[in-house]
This record gives sequence, structure tokens and C-alpha cells, in this order.
Amino acid sequence: MTSHLISRSLLKTLKPNAVAIRTISTTPFLLSQDPHLATDSTDHISTSLPPNPATGSPLYQENWRSPIPNSPSLTHSLVVPVGFAPPAARIRAISETLDMNSLLNMFADYTTSQRWSDMKQLFEFWVRCLDKSGKPNKPDVNLYNHYLRANLMMGAKAGDMLDLVAVMDDFSLAPNTASYNIVLKGMHRAKESEAAEKLLNRMLLSKKDESLPDDESYDLVIGLLFSNGENDRAMQLMDVALKSGYMLSTTVFSDCVRSCVAKGRTDTLVSIIERCKALDRNKSLCPSWILSTYMAEVATQADNSKLAFYAFEFMYKWINRGEMARPSVFLSVDEGLVVSALATAARTCNPTLVDGSWMILKRCLRGKKAANPASYIAKINAYASLGNLQKAFIALHEFENAYADAGKEVVDEMLSPFTSLYPLVLACSKKGFESLDEVYFQLETLSQGDTPYKSVAALNCIILGCANTWDLDRAYQTFAAISDSFGLTPNIDSYNALIYAFGKVKKTQEATKVYTHLVGEGVKPDARTYSLLVDAHLINRDPKSALTVIDDMINAGFEPSKETLKKLRRRCLRELDDEKDAQVESLAKKFQIRMGSENRRNMLFNMDYSRGRA
Repeated sequence: MTSHLISRSLLKTLKPNAVAIRTISTTPFLLSQDPHLATDSTDHISTSLPPNPATGSPLYQENWRSPIPNSPSLTHSLVVPVGFAPPAARIRAISETLDMNSLLNMFADYTTSQRWSDMKQLFEFWVRCLDKSGKPNKPDVNLYNHYLRANLMMGAKAGDMLDLVAVMDDFSLAPNTASYNIVLKGMHRAKESEAAEKLLNRMLLSKKDESLPDDESYDLVIGLLFSNGENDRAMQLMDVALKSGYMLSTTVFSDCVRSCVAKGRTDTLVSIIERCKALDRNKSLCPSWILSTYMAEVATQADNSKLAFYAFEFMYKWINRGEMARPSVFLSVDEGLVVSALATAARTCNPTLVDGSWMILKRCLRGKKAANPASYIAKINAYASLGNLQKAFIALHEFENAYADAGKEVVDEMLSPFTSLYPLVLACSKKGFESLDEVYFQLETLSQGDTPYKSVAALNCIILGCANTWDLDRAYQTFAAISDSFGLTPNIDSYNALIYAFGKVKKTQEATKVYTHLVGEGVKPDARTYSLLVDAHLINRDPKSALTVIDDMINAGFEPSKETLKKLRRRCLRELDDEKDAQVESLAKKFQIRMGSENRRNMLFNMDYSRGRA
């Protein structure tokens, strides 16, 4: 149909309005030039005409003797009259002298200089010229794709591009993958996602090797769907592309990561990354540094340890690329992000994330300084949550060596078994005396090695672990072994752990003796020491002695905590001691502590549990 319309247009061009012209002749006589019928012959033989030399050209009905007539209406009878300007005489002359190879070379020059209009005009005049054999020029698919690209770069609409592809049938050409990709680029520019999907399905249904979609085809359609916010359809198409073994571009992969992270679809993103890693062609895909950092932050917030590990893996690649570049670019991961990742690994019990996080942190520090104490503590707690006590104590040893030159009080505060190392205490006492004895014997063996390792903080964890299991004998023996077997000096945390062990089994007098002993040894008690003594008296239902300890605590320069005062008030209410309760209220007002009410606790306490079930 298209060729028929073009032929009719060209026929109109080649038949201008006839005008009668009268001429004057100077010849003395006129020769008759009227046509005459041939004389009849009885021996003539009827033969058929040779084949039309214009076969295979859309210009079949055009006068082949004058393929480019000098007519002003020619500019309106082009192959595709979309935005065509009157051609220059130079281009018209060039089109008559070029063969296909020469035209391809000239198109290469035009592409370099981006002379798209000249390329378009030259092609449209060239197809109207005759070759050396006197037949109309017939382009091949590669040459026609140059023409399609010129129209695309000149801003042709997607519908016009499809019409141009349909015209290829008139030249007996079949569009290939490159032809369809040029049309897909036009649809991508016009944001026509539905049409792009239909064209991609058309390419798949053709089942021709030369027109099947390639990597670029899927990239164009998937990128268009992501840009239009059609994430689900883009994910489905990406899944089809990965299953078929196609290679994704970095841009499309980054769009996918950005979309999944923004929507919180971390599990979907993990699945896509794993599929990309399963293909050799997609293993090198890596989002940008900023996007990788953002992905790690979202992964730690969602407690997705796999996604956090993949994010650190991408960041590690960028660090390597930066160091190999010239000049070098030294990238570093925020240490707070590493601490968050270690906490995520502890909550999800992922040892791979622990090792990967610590590896990238060491790479970023580049041996110039030690990691922050929070990083070491997070690593210790992560191994403790995993139940890997050996690696946990190795990390503790690294921590102590890294901050050996720091002040003793600072190190003791950072290595307190009541706060920072409490997850390690819980891990040591998880299996009761079995795990506690195992850890103790390992520490005893390490203390007798070639490079002895002796740690008060590690032994304090064992003491507090024994106290948690109400094993007073093991707690006391471990405390005594600090000086006897290991040759170390107990610190305030050692005494506090022993006071806690005595108080938990209601041995308040022994706990008080421990306090008297540490003061006699010149060890300065801290706020926790007094709080543990208060707890010991409260367990023994002695609010009066607890108030006395609080007075000593205030005299020593410490303030009682809100939790301690609430425990003391609760005990006074249970013992119906209004006088001591008033003293507690006055202390709370003195230190501006809002105690709040305990109505719900009192309701539970006053319930009559002796009644039978209704």
C-alpha cells in the first residue's frame, strides 16, 4: 500500500500540467515526424519484453530514463516526506555518482560530523538513481539502518519510525535487530512503554535469528519501564532477560537497585543480584559508590544481612578501582556504617557479613590508625551472638592491644562486662558451667603459651557469667585466680561482679565485706558498686540498709539512678514502710527525677492468685 501511494505521488511529479508551445522554424522545409504504422509483414515472430529493470524498487512506475526530473514538485515526492527540506544541488549531484560502498563511507563521515539532514537527503536521492547496470539503486539493511538513524536523530516520532520500517518491504528488505533497536530508541525518547513492549514481543515472536532482541533491546525497554515508574513490569522483563542469559547494562542495573531500595524490596534486590552473579556476563555489574552506600544503609535498617554484604562487596570494588586509578582516589567507608553492619550480622547470625565488614574497614583504614572502640566492641558482640567464643576473645585481644597505651580508667570503662561486653557474658554462660569452664581453661592455656595472653576483662566476663547462673563457687574461684593463677590485679569490674554474685544468692554480709575489702585495697568504687550493694539489700528486703548505702553513694559524689530509686520505692511499698517511702520521694525531688506511677505493677502485686479458676 505504501509503495502504491509513493508511486502515485511520483507519477504526479513526473506529469506536470501540459502547456501548448508554438515554435518558429527557420528550415526551408519541414520534415514530417508524425508516427507511421509499420508495413505489414507476414514473417514477423512475436516475442516477449525483457524484465523490468526497476524490479525490487518502490519507484517501479517511475520513468527510469529520468529518475530525477527537474521538477519543482520533486521535494514533495520523497520516500518519506517527513520534515524534508529542498535538497541542495551538490547532494543531488553526489547521489548520481556513488555506489553502495562509497555511500556507506560517506555516511560514516556524516555520522562523525552529525550531518543527519544531509544523510537523510542523500539516501532519498540515491535510491532514485541508477547503478552502473542501469537499474535503480537498492540499499541493503545496513544502509537503510543509517537512514533510520538519521531520522531518529532529526527527531522523528515513534510512529513515523515504524512507518519507515514498513517501507523496507518495498525494497525487499527484512528489518533486523538493529532496525528495531533504532525504533525502540525513538519510543524510549517518547516514553511510549506500552508500544516498546509490544515491539519487543514482536521481535520475540518473529523467531528469526537476525531480528531477535539483543542486550540493547532489553536494556531500552527495561530502562523505559523503570523511568516511567512501572517497576513490577520492569522486574518481570528483567527476570526474563536474566533467565535467557542476556547481559544488563550498568545503567539498567543501577535503576533496578535504586527502585528496589526506594520501595524497600530488599529481598527482591538480593534475588536479582544473585542471578546476575550466576552469569559470567553480569558478574561485573556494580552500582555507583553513592548508591552502594545508600543500599548498605537501607540493608542494615531492614536487617537484611545478604544485601548489606553485597553492598560492601560493591564498595570494595570501588576502593580497588580508586587505588588503581592514576591519580589514585582513596575511598573510605563510614565507620558508623560498619558498626551498623556488624550489629545487623549479630542480630541475623551471619558470619560472612562480620568478616566482610571488618575486611572493608581494615582496607579503608590502610594501617594508618586503629579502628574505633565501638567497631571492636561490635565485632566482639557479633562473634558472641554467633556463639564463636574463640574468635570473640581473639577480637578482645586485638582490642586490648590496639588501646594498650590508653588510660587504664578509659580501657576499664570500654571493657566493662556490665555494659559493652555483656553479650560476651551471655554467650559464656549460655550452656552453664560447661561453656564457662571451657572458656576459663582456654584462657589458662593461652596464659602459658609462648606469647602469653592474660586479660582481666576476659576473666571478669567469666565471673559475671557465673553470677548469672547463680554459681557462686565458680565466681569466687575465678576471682581468686586473677591474682593467684594469672598474676593480674583485679579491677573495679572484678569486685562489682563478685558483689553481684553474692547479692544474687542473698549473701548481703559477704557482699558488704567485698566492698570493705576493695576500699582497703585502694580501689575506688564507682556508681555501679553502690547500686549493686543497694540491690543486694533490697533482695534481702532491707530498705533501711539500702537507704544507708544511697547516703554513702551521695557522699562519695555519685547520684542514684532512676532505676535504683524505683526499686527502693517498690520495696518500701511492699514492706508498708511509709517513712522510707517519703525519704525516697525526697531524694527523687532533690535530684529532679520523675518517678512516675506503678499502678499496673501494683495491680499485679495485689491480685489474689489463690482463687480457683472460674
